[in-house]
Amino acid sequence: MAQAIGGPSAFDTKARQVHLIDGGTGTILFSRKEDEPVTAASLAKVMTLAVVFRALKEGEITPDASYPVSENAWRTGGAPSRTATMFAALKSQIRVEDLVRGVAVQAANDACIILAEGMSGSEAAFAARMNKEARALELTQSNFANSTGLPAPGNRVSMRDLVTLAQHLQQTYPDFYRYYAEPEFEWNKIKQRNRNPLVGLNIGADGLVMGFAEDAGYGLAASVERNGRRLFLAMSGLSSDKERLDEARRVIDWGMSSFASKTLFKAGETVAEASVYGGLPGHVALVTPKDVDVLLPIDNAERLSARVVYSWPLRAPVATGQKVGVLRIWNGDRFLREVPLETAAPVEVGTLSSRALDALKELLFFWL
Repeated sequence: MAQAIGGPSAFDTKARQVHLIDGGTGTILFSRKEDEPVTAASLAKVMTLAVVFRALKEGEITPDASYPVSENAWRTGGAPSRTATMFAALKSQIRVEDLVRGVAVQAANDACIILAEGMSGSEAAFAARMNKEARALELTQSNFANSTGLPAPGNRVSMRDLVTLAQHLQQTYPDFYRYYAEPEFEWNKIKQRNRNPLVGLNIGADGLVMGFAEDAGYGLAASVERNGRRLFLAMSGLSSDKERLDEARRVIDWGMSSFASKTLFKAGETVAEASVYGGLPGHVALVTPKDVDVLLPIDNAERLSARVVYSWPLRAPVATGQKVGVLRIWNGDRFLREVPLETAAPVEVGTLSSRALDALKELLFFWL
């Protein structure tokens, strides 16, 4: 079932799987089968660059380092493969920065393989790094068998995972993420325009990648910034390149024009109180570290609700700013977002008598 916060009847898309969020608030604007894994195809290349960007940021590799073009990279992903390629020349040496541009702008399979072999010795070893990074980012429905997304058992992603990954790249690696927005890239005297057609539409798109697989259909991962707002979108299951482009633009325009921001809680404002076992006092205020904003449909007729979730009871001592739970927010029956809650003040260990009373309360609560 589609979940649009304006109501399923208010808006829909032809995509079988879709996840759209507002980057500033984290509000889910539209979702359908967002946790259903699909064949990754070229969408896997977002994770390839996630690994490369981390290595660049941490100094493991440098933009000026060079890697050789192996016969495997040339034959599997280069000119002979008749797939997306930067036309790397066999047995040449290519700088890391140029390889990154080849992946970001041209979705080049040869560039992916050259990076994988250069950094890890083999594609299999690099795929292990991709999966380790996926686990670190809590991408629960994704797995990677190679750096390209070319057909291989185990290559899968979900739309929620793709949005999480796109958001991670844009926010964590802005110095490298910018390559996605380059309109064209030339290598080996062959100039190619950006293979992401959204970039050339003047709608604020600055990444990421398009993908296609026989069983999954046409898909994409995209990020758009317009008038100070950013959206992250992942879609799959579309029937053609044209339908993918038309639907992506329509979903983006809807997401940009149909919502208004509402502040539910200011940073530091008390959201709830939590019991503290063995503490003096026996309770503590729970606050949000940042303003809690959500996007709501301009003509919203739904009712907002929220739920505080934490492990009862907290145990003393408790420090100020200790993360102890989350606030989950709904609009009607549609989940919007989850934000962390932390303690507003310290709670010391109470007196012996107060701890004995808490122990009695816990015992009675258990038996009841």
